[in-house]
Amino acid sequence: MKRIHYYIICAFSAICGLSSCTDFLEIKPQNEIILEQFWNEKADVDAVIAGCYSGMQAEAVIKRMMVWGEFRSDNIGPGNNVSSDGNLEKILKENIDAKNSYTNWGGFYTVINRCNTVIKYAPDVAADDPAYTESELQANIAEMVTLRSLCYFYLIRAFRDVPFSREAYIDDSQKMDLPATKFDDVLDSLIYDLEGVQNFAVKRYPVTKELYQTGRITQDAIHALLCELYLWKKDYQNCIRYADMVIDSKKLIAEENRQKRSSSFSNEDDDARFNGFPLVSNSTSTGYYGDAYSILFGSDRNYVDKTNQEIIFQLVFDDNPSNNGMPANAAVNTFYGNSNATIGLVAPPDHIFSDIEKTTGRTIFDDRNKKVDARMYFDCNVNNQSINKYTTREIEINGSSMDVTYDSKYSQNENGSNWVIYRLTDIMLLKAEALTQMAREGIDQETSDYNKTLFDRAFTLINAVNKRALCQSKLVDTLRRADYNSKASMETLVLRERQRELMYEGKRWFDLVRVSQRTGNTSVLKAAALSKATTGEGLISNHLTKMDAIYWPYNLDEMKVNHNLVQNPAFGSGENDSYEKTTKK
Repeated sequence: MKRIHYYIICAFSAICGLSSCTDFLEIKPQNEIILEQFWNEKADVDAVIAGCYSGMQAEAVIKRMMVWGEFRSDNIGPGNNVSSDGNLEKILKENIDAKNSYTNWGGFYTVINRCNTVIKYAPDVAADDPAYTESELQANIAEMVTLRSLCYFYLIRAFRDVPFSREAYIDDSQKMDLPATKFDDVLDSLIYDLEGVQNFAVKRYPVTKELYQTGRITQDAIHALLCELYLWKKDYQNCIRYADMVIDSKKLIAEENRQKRSSSFSNEDDDARFNGFPLVSNSTSTGYYGDAYSILFGSDRNYVDKTNQEIIFQLVFDDNPSNNGMPANAAVNTFYGNSNATIGLVAPPDHIFSDIEKTTGRTIFDDRNKKVDARMYFDCNVNNQSINKYTTREIEINGSSMDVTYDSKYSQNENGSNWVIYRLTDIMLLKAEALTQMAREGIDQETSDYNKTLFDRAFTLINAVNKRALCQSKLVDTLRRADYNSKASMETLVLRERQRELMYEGKRWFDLVRVSQRTGNTSVLKAAALSKATTGEGLISNHLTKMDAIYWPYNLDEMKVNHNLVQNPAFGSGENDSYEKTTKK
């Protein structure tokens, strides 16, 4: 009899709606499940789906989402005790080799295999269990295809070419040492798969399962992922098409909220302030600001409707793991800090704080915003120079004095911040980027008019995101459309607004990689990496000139067991201890 050689991990109760791990499954000794005894009823499928989500929430996976997507960028510098993690310390110096533990991708492939296993066996369960309907089966398959696609998307953005398979690996007789599939081929496969299942996914979960709306895959989550996949493919029309699906869906949710809540919950003034986009208001009361932070990143769970109005998909954590059975966000606790270690292993580099303190000549936060951009304080704690986002429960800003009150950081091992994968402002800015990229070359009137229309549409999106962050009772735009009349200036604006809005959310390095892919050079990415450098500028400048070097090396242990992998040429054979040895060859 075949045995499944992977762990059926118990997911937390808020996602699965179960009271304890034993409600899932009585796990047999050594976690080996005999196939003939397992895939018999819908509860078995639900248990493995729960394991897929818990695999995504694993500390090792969240850490790599953070490290791969953010830590090589200009947003991240060394924090306290970073030397206790030598592999992380090397990454922050842009001195990466194939022995670095953060190049290990095992957690993502574990989730991928679990998803493939559900896709393989769930149809047999539906044939045997009349309680498992065809619509539920198709929705579960859509969910699993999406989680699998999300994992592969992280992998190709980090490593470029990766082994790709839709096959479930359930015993040791199967061939697992696959060669890497090219980036573009994986990207096309992910789009193909998602296009095929999107209409079968759950559109919205019942109101009785509030955390499911953003904690499990829905049609909105699939459309958000397709929006970004098409942007990386440079198919800008389809990127915009799927962005509009997400935006329209969120507007509908906002209108429903408006009708069932009091006027104080959904303020018509916000519609004008945010150009008609249903963003969470940043105001707590007259003259004070901070609601947006508390609802999106902090501990304010009283406004779940507002959260669902803006969040599209997130991984859910809890600040009381011992009592509630859900995990705390250990990755954020370690990397970004906690009540015991105010500054975590990483921190904002000096150039971010110097940018905040300037009154003119800023490169990150816009000069015309002066000190009224709340994200200066949402992202970083300017008092102790730590990362604030995801670590602090609440924040309040006095709009008159701009004095900031920070609530306490989450206690050690009790970080309850959800890890956001997609939210509405992210999709709005992806759409703005696509609109900008559709601009044509030429100076004739027809081209100028065409480009102006695109830039107007892109600016409306960017300006709405920017205005939500302003601590102003009387709205005065701080971005001026007249300042952005060329494709180059609009490209800079959207990239900079994404940095301001999505700082520390695991997006910045991937954004820079996408720009490099599109332009065929690393000039923007290299300039960003150099902006935070205090030592080793020559090494960084020399190495990051190579397109290959913006990706990660395959882990050396993986190379030893999979002889069909060919190491990223920027890292030599993979045996080298540092970039210095490869760059001198």
